[in-house]
Amino acid sequence: MAPPDPQAVTRLLSAWQAGDSRALERLTPLIYEELRNRARRYMRRERPNHTLQATAVVHEAFVKLVEMDVPWQDRAHFFAVAARQMRRILVDHAKMRCRDKRGGATTDSLDEFEFDIAPATAGNIDILEIDEALIRLSEQSERLAKMMELHYFGGLTYQELSETLKVSEATVDREIRLAKAWMLREMRPPRRESEA
Repeated sequence: MAPPDPQAVTRLLSAWQAGDSRALERLTPLIYEELRNRARRYMRRERPNHTLQATAVVHEAFVKLVEMDVPWQDRAHFFAVAARQMRRILVDHAKMRCRDKRGGATTDSLDEFEFDIAPATAGNIDILEIDEALIRLSEQSERLAKMMELHYFGGLTYQELSETLKVSEATVDREIRLAKAWMLREMRPPRRESEA
């Protein structure tokens, strides 16, 4: 199935925002399947017996998006807000599981976090660690944190990030690698020789 025409999505978002309820009916199939595909890609990185399914993440995010009073700028803006909603849902789910275990370590973790820097990812990386690292990264660079959120939680490709953030794909590649390295260092600080 071909991805929906970005301009069509933007036009429908504008019509919906202007009060055309039929625009939401036409918009829903265009964006819902794309949100599901993005959530599926994300959930493939999660542990196999994760209690939250991609469809549930998308449904909850979609309901929140429909209820929001946001001046939608375009398709990219919509998917950026969707990425933030999916992140919140996943983090809230992980926190709830952690609370349910009464302080035990959460098992909502990623084996490799798809970071392409294998030695630095020894051990599991917890979704809550990722969220905390993103918060710290946003204090250093809001742009890098937004890029990582869109890429990781929203499933945006380098090309989509380039279009959304109005930068070249080379810049996206360079900044994603920088952000990943920074986040890994934050989540898994290098051990001192005395600790080895």
